[in-house]
Amino acid sequence: MEDNLSRQVEEIEALCSIYGNEWKTEDEANRSYSIKIEDAVLYVKMPSDYPSASPPEYQLSAPYLGTSEKQRISSHMDQVYLENIGETVIFQWIENVRELLQEMRLPDIPQERGHEEEEDESWGDSVPAESTTQFEIIHGTTITDRKSVFQGHVAVVTSVQQVCEVLNNLKENRKIANATHNISAYRIYKEDTKTYLQDCDDDGETQAGGRLLHLLQ
Repeated sequence: MEDNLSRQVEEIEALCSIYGNEWKTEDEANRSYSIKIEDAVLYVKMPSDYPSASPPEYQLSAPYLGTSEKQRISSHMDQVYLENIGETVIFQWIENVRELLQEMRLPDIPQERGHEEEEDESWGDSVPAESTTQFEIIHGTTITDRKSVFQGHVAVVTSVQQVCEVLNNLKENRKIANATHNISAYRIYKEDTKTYLQDCDDDGETQAGGRLLHLLQ
């Protein structure tokens, strides 16, 4: 038991060192963590008998993947564990999932467009007025500045997992998924600890995420 715990601590320290802020603590007491991989989020939980006798529990949040693709990823993760029973495997899982997601990307999905490109379609009807998910997502009006189009989206969330779900839901819209910069920020008040969970993503636009987070403070 103590050996498992010490190995888990060593693995967490290594993952933090490798992935930095991408490696998130969801619930330290239950040893639950998450990491964003491409456009998906991998959640892992370390049981007390990991790694000596069981694998980590995991869940992959990737709404854009079909059932067969998710089964393929699960099979690969299971195989990685079976080849490394008794060893820590989360790093191998992350890199294996990353490689598979890159392979699964459709070749005709357009890449990021530069600011200089003109929009060939109206953004006015790009997002429905009401969200069809469990979250109420409020969509702002579009603002056009020269050849760039901006639109804000707001939702009330109570956990980091919900943040990921809202972002994934928004990216189901093709125009949002293909935007040059998807800037995001969140700030969640935790009543039990009287503290805030907060983070932001610039998505390549320097300091934009931090400025957005500042508006939430």
